[in-house]
Amino acid sequence: MKIILPLSDTKLRTLKPGPKDQTFFDGGGLYLLVKVNGSKAWRLKYRFNGKGKLLSLGAYPAVSLEEARKARESARSVLAAGGDPGAVRQAAKMAAVVGAENTFEAIARERMTKQVYSAIHAQTVMRRFERDIFPWIGSRPVVDITAADVLSVLRRIESRSRITAHTALIDCSLVFRYAISTGHIPSDPCRDLRGALAKFARGHFSAITEPAKVAELLRAIDGYEGSFVVKSALKIAPLVFVRPSELRGARWADIDLDAAEWRYLVTKTKTPHIVPLSRQVVEILRSLQPLTGRGEWVFPSERGPSMSMSHNAILAALRNLGYGPGEMTGHGFRAMARTILDEVLGVPAHLIEHQLAHSVIDPNGRAYNRTTHLPERRTIMQQWADYLDCLKAGRPASAVSDISENTPAAIGKNC
Repeated sequence: MKIILPLSDTKLRTLKPGPKDQTFFDGGGLYLLVKVNGSKAWRLKYRFNGKGKLLSLGAYPAVSLEEARKARESARSVLAAGGDPGAVRQAAKMAAVVGAENTFEAIARERMTKQVYSAIHAQTVMRRFERDIFPWIGSRPVVDITAADVLSVLRRIESRSRITAHTALIDCSLVFRYAISTGHIPSDPCRDLRGALAKFARGHFSAITEPAKVAELLRAIDGYEGSFVVKSALKIAPLVFVRPSELRGARWADIDLDAAEWRYLVTKTKTPHIVPLSRQVVEILRSLQPLTGRGEWVFPSERGPSMSMSHNAILAALRNLGYGPGEMTGHGFRAMARTILDEVLGVPAHLIEHQLAHSVIDPNGRAYNRTTHLPERRTIMQQWADYLDCLKAGRPASAVSDISENTPAAIGKNC
């Protein structure tokens, strides 16, 4: 039985149970449910994303009419902001169960201890939190932080550096996603900030080119906890330094593991190219082959084997490892190899250009073909992989870089 009448404390005190459950509405979706057993409970009907929902506000008289109306107005405010009052209520309950250590800063610091961050990048990320984020929202319960709160923080950063603002948005989103997984909140407020920040001029692709930082990155990649396919691609990327589209589009039919060669058409020039595969790459591919070798793609999409890996997969993995858009990109592995092979290891520039699949012209104005300098390039690719292993193993970068005979042939001997 549904009864609509102006509610008052006097009316509520005199309500008697009937032969059926009765509902007494106060307006705005708020009503009192009187059960046949005499119990009385506040309920709030509302719609979210086109679906009808019901929220329990407590029993009467423990929750008074005034308190029920305040709860109704609070729920309406949440709806006006685009939130689900029921989800917010559930998140608050989860936060209470977790305890007092539910502030944004506490959760951010807890997450940092769970990630396989390199020492250098852990310091970089934490410094960004301590300087730009914690002073504004660090002490607040994570469940109370809205998209508008995060945007306010990002605007302060954006006034100084657009790139840093975008990186900080990624940092915050990772904290909120960790808070979801640990039962503190139901959703990530950062997801509503897509397009809110001004774009920044990218210029050259961000890349790490200092040997010490490369070593940190390689160790972080080894600790990546995502899918095995993405991790394999991430481990191969610095070893072959091809374009990201070429890596994710690698086909098993183009790879000869016995000959240790990968042959394909360069996406930019549509010309044939050969990538000699080091023993490290062959080992990674052989470990991946039982999983994806029956299909076309070396790195298939998580959506299904008929598609290749997403163009964002490597980028997303780097972001999860703590490398922001101003620090490293999938394309950055090419700049990494180009810089270190030239400036640190003294590899002749024309050999590097060949291996990068750049257009190289001989003295007579003819373009070199794919097999030009292949034996030399095969040696360079193996020694490059050995050099990266040397860095990753923890050999001091200064010692690795200080190769007395600054030639590719000296790399393996000194590492």
